[in-house]
Amino acid sequence: MFLIQHTLLSDDIAHVRFACDISRCKGACCVVGDAGAPVSKKEVIVLKKAYSQLKERISAEARNTVSTKGLVQESGDQKFELTCVPSGECVFVQYTDTGVATCAIQNAFYEGKFGWEKPISCHLYPLRIKKVGGIEWINYEYIPTLCSVACERAEKEGIYLADFLKKPLIRRYGESWYKEFIAACEHIRSMKEEYSKEARNELNSGELTKKKYIGEADKGTKT
Repeated sequence: MFLIQHTLLSDDIAHVRFACDISRCKGACCVVGDAGAPVSKKEVIVLKKAYSQLKERISAEARNTVSTKGLVQESGDQKFELTCVPSGECVFVQYTDTGVATCAIQNAFYEGKFGWEKPISCHLYPLRIKKVGGIEWINYEYIPTLCSVACERAEKEGIYLADFLKKPLIRRYGESWYKEFIAACEHIRSMKEEYSKEARNELNSGELTKKKYIGEADKGTKT
């Protein structure tokens, strides 16, 4: 774990590679899961406004679900999550002609028709935040069925999760925090690389010693 101001982050966030590949995953994070996206009490107000303006973009099933269950569910301890349709997808899912699940709010934002992009928990995925005693704990949530193609793309293109999520991280914590965060990530990566190099050297040294020992043993046997 490493500490940046008031946040505590898992080390893998510094060195894991991740970059969404929505053309391959088809927006799986919007349609797969045990519950809807976590949202804050302040976000609920914006989400209700978004639903009022954008409900014609979403499916009839989603509108029916909202009319019967509400837009947001309270998950206990004053925590909230977006409602999902029975099949599991978020009520704000808007499908493209090619069957990719996208966010109706984000689409409207890109079109200049809504002034807010999406819930911060969606924007930051696959990072998950848990607040404990004034400290925010941030973990990387790797789910193979959701994240594998993003990891494959990032490995090929050399994209770190820390860089890919620059925009939402700045949105959440600000420029100063992000600069400190990136510096810490680079340090952790260099330390990890140094440790790996030392481990390889020790392994190679051990193999050489083993070969030398076997060679000397063979000579002793022959004499």
